[in-house]
Amino acid sequence: MKKSCILLSVVLLSMLAAPVGSWAEETGFKLKPSETMREVLAEYSGKLVALRLESGEEIEGTVTLVGNSLVHISKLTGKEFYDAIVSIDKISAVRMRTRSR
Repeated sequence: MKKSCILLSVVLLSMLAAPVGSWAEETGFKLKPSETMREVLAEYSGKLVALRLESGEEIEGTVTLVGNSLVHISKLTGKEFYDAIVSIDKISAVRMRTRSR
């Protein structure tokens, strides 16, 4: 009787733990075929990104506001007291964190 109760408890606990593991998984970024640079930036509003500009320069900071042609980046990495306004059409790549270890 005691062994069956322990076995039942173990089975129930393992059933409860299984969904938690799947919730913790992150899917990463999924690009939609017609998505624009502006839409990608808007999706990461409030998050840390690194922008690679056509000039080769890289700007890293928090996306604060995305307009029609400009993006406001605040809390620049290494220059926390500075912000940047970047022309969206001058951005060649966006690097962002999409999953954790």
